[in-house]
Amino acid sequence: MEETHASPKMAEIDLIKNLEKISSEMPNRILKLEGLILKENHKEQLEILIFKGFSSSTTHPIEIDLEKKVIELTYILTNFKLYKAPFTETEDNFIRENQNSVFFLNQKNWI
Repeated sequence: MEETHASPKMAEIDLIKNLEKISSEMPNRILKLEGLILKENHKEQLEILIFKGFSSSTTHPIEIDLEKKVIELTYILTNFKLYKAPFTETEDNFIRENQNSVFFLNQKNWI
């Protein structure tokens, strides 16, 4: 499994903010980011949902200040899953997944 580290270059690009911008133009899509928070002696699961231009984490507190990075901790993103919104109990909403962080920076891949 390929891991995407939040490197200095990635910080300049600010992947999550760019995905939020695309998400705001695709209101019928939910992008789930999966990865790990890197702590001194261990790793913790990280899950972020991006919907209608906003990020929400199901595993860690995130920053809501638009001037700051969403996740201030050191993290690795390992997988990206795209779903059709809204979620329903009877419908399979899954569209596609990819382990390459750049894949969903192309808005065409959200269709």
